[in-house]
Amino acid sequence: MFRVYDYTNATRLLGKDFTTKPTPPRPPKPPGPPEKIIRVEGFDVHVNPAGTYIVVEKEGRPTMVTVEEYKQMFAQKLVEEVKTFEDLRRQWLSPSDRENLILLLPNDGQGARLLQDLLKLKECDLYDVLAEVGFGIAPKTRKERVEALRYKHESWFKGLPKDAAGTLLALAMQFERGGTEELENPQVFNSPDVIRAGGLKALKILGEPKDIINQTKKRLFAA
Repeated sequence: MFRVYDYTNATRLLGKDFTTKPTPPRPPKPPGPPEKIIRVEGFDVHVNPAGTYIVVEKEGRPTMVTVEEYKQMFAQKLVEEVKTFEDLRRQWLSPSDRENLILLLPNDGQGARLLQDLLKLKECDLYDVLAEVGFGIAPKTRKERVEALRYKHESWFKGLPKDAAGTLLALAMQFERGGTEELENPQVFNSPDVIRAGGLKALKILGEPKDIINQTKKRLFAA
């Protein structure tokens, strides 16, 4: 024996045929936009409605990760190699230290250029890309760094011979065009703007050109 509590009076339907209104067919769902696969700095990047994914190798297998996941992986490795932002700046000033650092980062530095592209930081030097990814430092464009060099260190430039100051500013403009690598390119002194300002001869008045350029780089990356 059992007792049934019929709160909804469903027992009134006992013995009746069970009928329901037919469900109208749903219109076919329009196909979404096709996934786009692009090649960026040697990486396969998948772009679809769900987001942007980078194909990387994890545990020996190709795996898709989001841009944010890749950024976190990159940041973790960067901070293992340079503990502080000051360490990053110090190593960046030395061409050999900078090259060694880049080779230790994911994908031998190609990962940094990938993030530079995907994070829309193409107008920034790689230094600013690493500073933002690893230490959350707001990135400056190369142009902004040169402008800051001009006004923050105006008194320093005024204390230099006119041709030397003009040459250093012309070199800074080469940085604005091509970044650190362009500034350190041995052919940079053949640039018409640098020659017109006074060139290598103007810097030799101050001593060893390499030393005065290093002073300028310190100010440029501290700007």
